[in-house]
Amino acid sequence: MSSAHHHPQFLCGLLGTRHPIIQAGMVWCTGADLVVAVGRAGGLGTLGAGSMYPDELREEISRVQAAWDGPFAVNVPLLYPAVEEHMETIARERVPVVFTSAGSPRKWTDHLKVAGCTVIHVVSSAVFARKAEAAGVDAIVAEGFEAGGHNGREETTTMCLVPEVVDAVGIPVIAAGGLHDARSLLAALALGASGVQMGSRFVMTRENPAHQAFKQRIAEAGAGETRLMLKDVTPVRLLRGPEGSFFDQVARAEEAGADVEALRALLGRGRAKRGMREGDLLEGELEIGQVSALLDDLPGAGELVERIVNRYRAFGTADMAPGFHWDALAHNPG
Repeated sequence: MSSAHHHPQFLCGLLGTRHPIIQAGMVWCTGADLVVAVGRAGGLGTLGAGSMYPDELREEISRVQAAWDGPFAVNVPLLYPAVEEHMETIARERVPVVFTSAGSPRKWTDHLKVAGCTVIHVVSSAVFARKAEAAGVDAIVAEGFEAGGHNGREETTTMCLVPEVVDAVGIPVIAAGGLHDARSLLAALALGASGVQMGSRFVMTRENPAHQAFKQRIAEAGAGETRLMLKDVTPVRLLRGPEGSFFDQVARAEEAGADVEALRALLGRGRAKRGMREGDLLEGELEIGQVSALLDDLPGAGELVERIVNRYRAFGTADMAPGFHWDALAHNPG
């Protein structure tokens, strides 16, 4: 279904950004400093509310607003226990853009739009994309199997998922999963996406609050060192840790045919924080995408956005993304 709403200019207008580049709202790997740096460079920075208590989210939103008067976003997993409090905060603080995930957007979309929020929902299939559009969301994130963290069970890759979702809906589609540079942006736009969301790439930036030990492990990662695990509990893509790590424990349990209850007991609580924020590579969850094998530098987040934009411009192949010209975005306040 071709639509003018699929043009990147429309997405940038919807978000109020200069560039169609979104920093994903990851658990334990976002904060005000990162969000502000991305916003100042013309992208959209996102707070990941899924790992924040209500008072923490309020504090981070206040920090963003004190340093930046432009657009930013909050990602709210709809299965989060305190989702009502998060939504109250978002509405009260007039957060410009809200990403919802891990659940049906039908319950909260109207509430958020009445509060003046632009609402974007994350999906892993065209079926869910259509349902989200019917629920009234303003745009869709089509997140492929390559992505880090919690993921769809369908295992549909970004290259297959994005055009399928673009053809299924008439609202902007944002590509996610395995995207990290100007080539990724070009490929996503050529597939019909209006922009890109990058998570793993922004973990590897100086402003990201992830633990340095986690970042170092990502820098050392090679091809094939991530795996989608715990599919019977809550699918999550993990990076291999040292010998005997949580990754190995889950792999052995799944190979031995462990049931759901045994896997839940093994998962326990707090592993994501231990791994990504506290740097416990042995017992923590190390959530990152397949693209980790390509990430070995640590730029500033704003520098990263500018680098992607400048290299995209240098390709001289804007005709591959019909209707998209960077200069036409200059009127949007970033």
